[in-house]
Amino acid sequence: MSRRAKRRKPMAEINVVPYIDVTLVLLIIFMITTPMLQTGVEVELPRAQAASVDSGEGEPPLVVSIKKSGEFYISVGGNTDELIPQEEIDTRVAAVLAEKPTVQVLINADKSIDYGTVVTVMASLKNAGVANVGLMTKSDDQ
Repeated sequence: MSRRAKRRKPMAEINVVPYIDVTLVLLIIFMITTPMLQTGVEVELPRAQAASVDSGEGEPPLVVSIKKSGEFYISVGGNTDELIPQEEIDTRVAAVLAEKPTVQVLINADKSIDYGTVVTVMASLKNAGVANVGLMTKSDDQ
């Protein structure tokens, strides 16, 4: 009878040490593999046909063009392209937006232009207050 009295009662606590160990190992694995997943992969993008953009109010868009040689041109209201320094793009576009706030703004860049140059122009257009910037492309038919 004394054996029954000495018998241990069941513990109601959960031993969490193994769970902490597993969690730590998983954390280390994810910390090591995450930077590997963020590297880029070379892919060939598919070709797609884009619908043409129609101006809502019938007014011609403001077009910023970038030539292969790196020269910047601006065409306001359907006028001929005017050579402009890159530093003046945002002030010029801001002046046009002050007169016509609903005008569409498009970028027409040569396909051999560096991606960084196009992003720089987009950033200066955003600084000028342009909400949406469109990129001009050629369709597969042309």
